[in-house]
Amino acid sequence: MKVNGAHTELAFTQSLQDFLISQNHDVSRIAVELNGEIVPKTTYSQVILDNGDTLEIVRFVGGG
Repeated sequence: MKVNGAHTELAFTQSLQDFLISQNHDVSRIAVELNGEIVPKTTYSQVILDNGDTLEIVRFVGGG
């Protein structure tokens, strides 16, 4: 699987939500694109990742 352009091997099948938490992402402060499609936050736990997936994770940053 590619995550933000870097190759990452999934050792086992897991949901998007479990993957994000295992990577220490605060799911309330990110947006995720999976294979070119924005993933609604409400479906993170239902989306199952595969090693062929491409994931882009964007973190919201405050500032002015």
